[in-house]
Amino acid sequence: MITAPSPTQATTTARRRFPALGALGAALAVVVLSVVSLFIGVSDVSPATLLSNSDDGAAGRILLISRIPRTLAILLTGTALGVAGLIMQLMARNKFVEPSTVGTVESAMLGILVVTVLLPAAPLLAKMGVAAVFAVAGTALFLLVLRRVPLRNTLIVPLVGIMLGGIIGAVTTFFAYRFDLLQSLNSWMVGDFSGVIAGRYEFLWLVAALTVVGYLAADRFTVAGMGSEFTTNLGLNYRAVMTLGLVIVSLISAVVVVTVGALPFLGLLVPNLVSLLIGDNVRRSVPWVALTGAGLVLLCDIVGRLIRFPYEIPVGTVLSVVGAAGFLYLLLRSRRRAA
Repeated sequence: MITAPSPTQATTTARRRFPALGALGAALAVVVLSVVSLFIGVSDVSPATLLSNSDDGAAGRILLISRIPRTLAILLTGTALGVAGLIMQLMARNKFVEPSTVGTVESAMLGILVVTVLLPAAPLLAKMGVAAVFAVAGTALFLLVLRRVPLRNTLIVPLVGIMLGGIIGAVTTFFAYRFDLLQSLNSWMVGDFSGVIAGRYEFLWLVAALTVVGYLAADRFTVAGMGSEFTTNLGLNYRAVMTLGLVIVSLISAVVVVTVGALPFLGLLVPNLVSLLIGDNVRRSVPWVALTGAGLVLLCDIVGRLIRFPYEIPVGTVLSVVGAAGFLYLLLRSRRRAA
C-alpha cells in the first residue's frame, strides 16, 4: 500500500527541491536587475548610445565611472549585510535582530563622529577603523546586556537592542548638534548610492571577503548559537567563534556606514525570508541570503530612482519602508504561531 507523505515530509521535500529549481532563476533575476540598474539615470546611457558612439564616448565614460561602480556597490552591500544579519541572529539566538536593531550601526556612527571631531583630516581608512572598533564595542555591549536579561522572550531581545541603539543614537545626535555636524551625521544615517563613483567604493570589496569568511564559518556560528556548553562539548572554542562573529558583523557594518550610509532592516528581513523558503540549514542558506540581499537592495534602489525621476529617493528610505513592513509581518506571524 502506498501512503501519502505527511505535510511535514512534503514541506521538507519542497524545501530541498527549491534551491535546485530556484537558484538559476534567482541568479538570473539579480543579473537582470543589475543590467537595468546600469541604464537608469538622468544621463543618456543606453545600449543604443554606447553602440553608436554619437556622443564621443561620454556614455561609455559615465558607465565606467558611475553606473558600474554603483551597481557593484549595491551588490556588495546587499550581499554582505544579509549575511551579517544572519550571523547576528545566530549569535543572539533570535530571528528578530540585525546590526541596525542591536546598536551596531549606531555605535559605528558614534565612532565616525568621534574621529571626525578629534581628527577631521583623518583618511577614510582611519574612519573605518575607528567605526569598526566602536561597532565591536556596541555589539559586545548588546550581547552582554542580553545575557543579564532574565526573560529571553522572542520580542524582548529586539526591544533591548532597539532601546540600546536609541540611547547610543541619542548621544551621537547630541554631540553632533553641539559640534555642528548634524548634516554630516544625516548623510551617514540614510543609505544612498548616488555619490558612489570609481575610487569611492573599493573598500566594499573588503565586505565581500568578510562574507566569504562568514560562509566558511557558517557551521561554527550555528553550533555557537546553541550555547557555550554545547559548543565546548563539540570541541569548539565558544569565545573564539563569538569573537569572529563580532568582528565580521562590526567590520561589515562600519565599512557600509562609512561608504554608503546605514541600510536598516536588510539583515533582519532577508534571512527570515530565506528561512521561510528553504528552511534553517545555515550552510545552504548563506548563498540564498547573499542573492536575496543583493536583489532586494537593487530593487529598492531602482524604485528610488524611478519613483520621482529625474530626482532620486535614497535607497535607505525605500528600504526602511519595505523593511518596517516586513518586520511587522514577521512579528505578527510569530504571535499567531505562538497562539
